[in-house]
Amino acid sequence: MTKLFTHIRILTVLFIIVLVLSGVTVFPIQTELKLAVDANIFEDGSTIQLWLAKVLNGVENTKKEYPFLFYGFDWLAFAHIMIAVLFIGVYQHPVRNRWIIDWAIITCICIIPLAFICGSMRGIPFFHILIDCSFGVVGLIVLLIIQNRTSKLKKYRAKEKTNRS
Repeated sequence: MTKLFTHIRILTVLFIIVLVLSGVTVFPIQTELKLAVDANIFEDGSTIQLWLAKVLNGVENTKKEYPFLFYGFDWLAFAHIMIAVLFIGVYQHPVRNRWIIDWAIITCICIIPLAFICGSMRGIPFFHILIDCSFGVVGLIVLLIIQNRTSKLKKYRAKEKTNRS
């Protein structure tokens, strides 16, 4: 049982860390994009390189003309961090808080249609939509493992309780 509980906790901490990182990386978006474009990681004229340059240009122009729009980025970061805080409940009591895992699984599944619908409406390139979907898919895999381990832990605890009676 201890090994199962530890495994759930390790995966939950990993999930929390990734959520926080994906949130806080929103704050320096202009710096990150500039580094990516200036690093010349991608071949000149490649779809990815051209997309990054276009996004950087959009961010720079928006920051100069409409900096208040970045307030939405601040709220996006805040939401990621607060969702990560929610998972402290899973870390502490995974069986009692399995509803959080179920909610997060639904959320990860919903990322896919959101990315395709809104990404297409906003003119986001297909490769970038797939990158966004990958966050949902990877999160879903981790969460399904946590859910599976939590179900086993619940059964083990119920069996233990029955044996004590």
